[in-house]
Parts: sequence; C-alpha cells; structure tokens
Amino acid sequence: MKTKLILAVFISLILIGCVGVSSTGIFGTGVSLAIDPRSLGTQIDDSIMQKKLKTKIVLLDKKFLLSIDTKVIDGRIFLTGKVDDPEEKLLLTKLAWETDGVRSVRNDIKIKEDFNFKQSAKDVLITSQLKTAMIINKKIKISNYQVDTYKNKIYIYGIATTSEERDLVVKEAKEILDVKDVVASILLVDDLRFNTN
Repeated sequence: MKTKLILAVFISLILIGCVGVSSTGIFGTGVSLAIDPRSLGTQIDDSIMQKKLKTKIVLLDKKFLLSIDTKVIDGRIFLTGKVDDPEEKLLLTKLAWETDGVRSVRNDIKIKEDFNFKQSAKDVLITSQLKTAMIINKKIKISNYQVDTYKNKIYIYGIATTSEERDLVVKEAKEILDVKDVVASILLVDDLRFNTN
C-alpha cells in the first residue's frame, strides 16, 4: 500500500512537471496551447482529469505506464495502446468511465496477438450485425456505445439513459448468431453524475 502511494505521488509530480511544456498540443505537431479552442478552465479540468486517470491506470499495473496513452478533450476520454487480453481492455474502460466529470470514453486499445484473418472477419461481421441492430432499435442511442468483438465474444462499452436501454443492448448482442459471450460495461447516466458537494 505504501509503495503504491509513493508511486502515485511520484507519477503525479512527473505529470505536473509536463503541463504546458509541450508545444505539440492535443491535436498533433504544430498546434500550441495558445490556439487551443478550449477555454482555460476546460484545459485545466481536462489536464487534472487526465492526470487522475493516468495515475489510476499505473496503480492498476505499472506495465500500463508505457503501453497505454490517455487524452482528455472537453471531458471526453480517448484511450490508445496495447494490452494482453480483452479483460484488461474492459478494466481500463471501466476506470475511464469512473473518472469524475467524464462525458464519453473512446477506447482504441488494441489486443496483442498474431493476426488471424478468418477469426478477424468473423469478429467484424458480429460487430457489424450488432451495430446494425442497435441502429434499427429506436430505443437505443448507438452513439453512446462502442462495440468490440474478440474471438466471437462481444465487449460493449458505453452509457445508457435507462436500465431498459442497457438491457436492450445486451439482448440484441445475445441474439447474434455465433456469439459465445457478451461482456457489457454499460453505466447508467445517473451513475455518472458526480457529487458537486
């Protein structure tokens, strides 16, 4: 416990020292903070949120320090990098959603393994079928979800406005042919409202 606390403080100090030094900005090379379209308050909020999330990720496992990258833009979290298995990806997505002030999470983390064309084609087909079913179902707001399929196992990340919507998303996923399992990390809007006290 003491080691984790020391590690968290150390990482926070390193991250604090990096704020405002880079001139590459959040959009890539050549975009400086001086022309960042966000207000100063939003930039500060995003910076704090990003540091908190990065610290939580590193405390989860030190290997993520170099393998996972986080960006926060206007309360929207973007995750990139590589992990060993889908469960790690799901866990990192949950950590992102549990961050105070988060508005959305975009998870572009890839899973390390040798490429298998046949399996990848099946997974893409399953993902496409679920997304189509979600678009057709008027009770589901598809823009609030991200769907990944890995070896016929569907992973759904996102936010539902009601528990009925959350249940509908899982039901649609389970009805797709050849799906082995559905792992849903779907939070309700009410669960995301953080305390203002």
